[in-house]
Amino acid sequence: MSESQAWASSQSIPLQGISPLHCAALTSPTQTAVKCNGQDVSYVRLSQMVLALGEQLTRIGVGQGQPLACISRNNLEMICLYWACVDIGAIFFPISPRFPLAQVQGLVDSHQIPFYWSEVEMALSGSHKLTLDFSLDASPNTDEAAKAFDIYRPSNVILTSGSSGFPKAAVHTLANHIANAEGARSLIPVIKGDAWLLSLPLFHIGGLAILNRCALVAATVVLPEHTLPLQAQIERDALTHVSLVPTQLLSLLADKQASLNSIKALLLGGGAVSVDLLKQLEQRHIASFTSYGMTEMGSQITTGPALSDGTSGKLLPGRELKIIDGVIWVRGDCLFMGYLTEKGIEKPLDADGWFYTKDRGEWDANGNLKILGRVDNMFISGGENIQPEEIEAALKLHPLIDEAIVFPQPDATYGQLPAAIIRGTIIHGNISQDMSAIEAELEVFLADKIARFKRPRHYYPWPENTEQTGLKVNRKILITLVTAHTQH
Repeated sequence: MSESQAWASSQSIPLQGISPLHCAALTSPTQTAVKCNGQDVSYVRLSQMVLALGEQLTRIGVGQGQPLACISRNNLEMICLYWACVDIGAIFFPISPRFPLAQVQGLVDSHQIPFYWSEVEMALSGSHKLTLDFSLDASPNTDEAAKAFDIYRPSNVILTSGSSGFPKAAVHTLANHIANAEGARSLIPVIKGDAWLLSLPLFHIGGLAILNRCALVAATVVLPEHTLPLQAQIERDALTHVSLVPTQLLSLLADKQASLNSIKALLLGGGAVSVDLLKQLEQRHIASFTSYGMTEMGSQITTGPALSDGTSGKLLPGRELKIIDGVIWVRGDCLFMGYLTEKGIEKPLDADGWFYTKDRGEWDANGNLKILGRVDNMFISGGENIQPEEIEAALKLHPLIDEAIVFPQPDATYGQLPAAIIRGTIIHGNISQDMSAIEAELEVFLADKIARFKRPRHYYPWPENTEQTGLKVNRKILITLVTAHTQH
């Protein structure tokens, strides 16, 4: 039996098992589980810390099925809290520390969260703040062994991006994560001793997926050190797997002298990758992948080599996908339990268990999925349907454009006209620059790629000091920033 299956080993009931973390501690005790601030934490050490933390949470009164809000950036504490919640049956509920206090309070109220932990001072009413012992140097005071549990019970909540307004709370089981990880590594192998940078926050599904993928095979989770340039950390920690957004990738490739030889796989966000970035990756002999995924499916659904045509690869094992009237439906072993609401966990599925994604897509001649855009992003201009993602893919074919977001602007004649926010050396970093020359150049560039009515009428520079936390750009925030600036 392989290490990746041992979470369910020697149990009389197939639905029971110990967590992948404790399994790795049994099979590979001295293997490094987490690299954190220059320290290596072994799997047996992390297992002991998590068991001790689970005892603390239980004594405090955190019980099975209770949400525990964890408001923090990525750190060792958050990793321990996730695995401790998995052990005791509490629901790990990570929340971005960038959320304003009123929004966090709203989440606590609407989901009736009885306990919370935060790395910064924060006072929330109606919820008890936990003070926990996270000393890395102290010996964990526990003689407890890991206990088997139902891997199909709720283990965590991840907030969706909230494209429909208030974010929804998607509930996953450990079984969902295991299924997603096993399918994902069928294309992007991860083995014992590999090192994956935890560059995505744990309040995004992509970050949580890294923890599960690594634990299943006793690989190492590496916490980013923000005082080190990314290329320096890659070399020092011999990183093998990295999940990056375009800005991080651009910074990484800018250093032509950096040795990136340890990297086995680079996972990028979904959608088209610019021609320039692909060329640079090819020159550095870096295997890069894009994927189509979503919170509700535990992360990746399709994955394939990064291409400029915007395809997102082939369907991974353990998933099913169908396209009806141009819109994608999914189901499979990694499909979430449902959304956490005041009434409990509600499953938004049809009678046959299919989930309606609101993503438009099609299969190409090679069996790769191409995402055509969100149903709720589409707008009408002069009676014609406009799908922003189609225009964005065309813009990213330009060698000097790295990223593009297209959105509708009001127009007295056509109702709405497409406009675009672009990032790349075509802008020369000059925010105050007159964009008329760029508009003229891109009008010619797009002439043989998309119809006239789809071509943006106005272009705007990408706002400065905007941080992307997940693999997907937050369209709403970006468009709001640009439109607010243009109105002043």
